[in-house]
Amino acid sequence: MILYLDTSALVKRYFREPYTDDILSRWQAADQIVTSAVAYAETMAAVYRKKRESGLAETLIRKIVDAFCRDWESFIRVEVNDELNGSIDRVVDGYPLRGFDAIHLASALVIKERLPDAFLFACFDERLVRAAQAEGLATFSGLA
Repeated sequence: MILYLDTSALVKRYFREPYTDDILSRWQAADQIVTSAVAYAETMAAVYRKKRESGLAETLIRKIVDAFCRDWESFIRVEVNDELNGSIDRVVDGYPLRGFDAIHLASALVIKERLPDAFLFACFDERLVRAAQAEGLATFSGLA
């Protein structure tokens, strides 16, 4: 199975949140983890935001960042480029998505088209989940 993680799903690997166990079990079952290249900046911003807001220790943050950087090297990463822009144009025309959400959906659609394996799109943003479902992607979100 190919598991696509948007940033809302990806951060659940590093922080105990609702549905963390579900994401971890799907991660372990996946043959490949896929995300967009923009997830690096989004994840690092989330880590340091949690540090500021929760007062997490610097040593814990360093462990989380190191784990994320190790994982990052193993992901299939979809680059934002002119080829992806065509898919981005289509999804923003069809759905009320924020910019990075449009990038994630377009990235997932490109990968799904190229890799015919079982595919699961994981995210925890209701608009993005609905758009992914409308595009025919199997989703995991924990949303009703």
